[in-house]
Amino acid sequence: MSLDKWKSDEKLIARITRAIETGSVSHAYIIEGDNCVDKEAFALDFLKAVCCEERPGRGCDMCLSCRRIDHGNCEDLYIVRAEGAATKSVKDDAVFRLQENLKKKPAGPRNMAVICNADTMTRRAQNRLLKTLEEPNPGTVIILLSENRENLLDTIKSRCIFYRLSGGEETGGENLKEVNDLVDALIEGESFFQLKEMLSGCVKSREDAFRMLDGMERIYRNLLLNKDPRGKLLKKEDVFRGVELIEEARRDLIMNVNYNYALKNLMLKIGG
Repeated sequence: MSLDKWKSDEKLIARITRAIETGSVSHAYIIEGDNCVDKEAFALDFLKAVCCEERPGRGCDMCLSCRRIDHGNCEDLYIVRAEGAATKSVKDDAVFRLQENLKKKPAGPRNMAVICNADTMTRRAQNRLLKTLEEPNPGTVIILLSENRENLLDTIKSRCIFYRLSGGEETGGENLKEVNDLVDALIEGESFFQLKEMLSGCVKSREDAFRMLDGMERIYRNLLLNKDPRGKLLKKEDVFRGVELIEEARRDLIMNVNYNYALKNLMLKIGG
């Protein structure tokens, strides 16, 4: 149901809807959210709301414009993703190709672009993109998706409207259920071997490991804010320590430590 389904971000959706309905759509946005949140899906719903012929500001999922975006055959929409075997990042060449595409006359009212993992852009790619952000063609909308906007140049951040997407549990799907089960096991003092078996069932890649850490951090935040009844079972200092250890594991992953080792080490430290 387009933007309607993002119920955990109702205030943000209201702001976006109001901007679209009043013709105040910006040329560039940064949408930040953790790895559990499907930011690309949100960006597409955002653009559907911008272009929708029946429900502008929300999206209808039924009109030709919405269906083209949903089905990936909108000729005016360009999506850039990170590339690379070892360390994935958005390269200068990808931004150059995007710029060339955005120079084309759109078939509809505007050209649109989504840059996934924008916070992985090389400095050269960011400087190249800056030229487009400074002088966009009329009607162009560029959405930068990020987990940490601090990795972006200040000059880029200053030219974009920033939205933080919380993406409640309805967007986390099965991943959050698995994370909840893991946190339950930690709180209940399950053995390391049980925790290791749970990890092996749901973490198959570095991306899965990052999603696991993001989900754990979200749960620990709720424990601290008394939004999770399990917080009564833990001391505050234990929850704070858990957050520190999660961030330590995240740094290990960023430094290319083996993801299995990083998560198993985390389980030992929290559970031990």
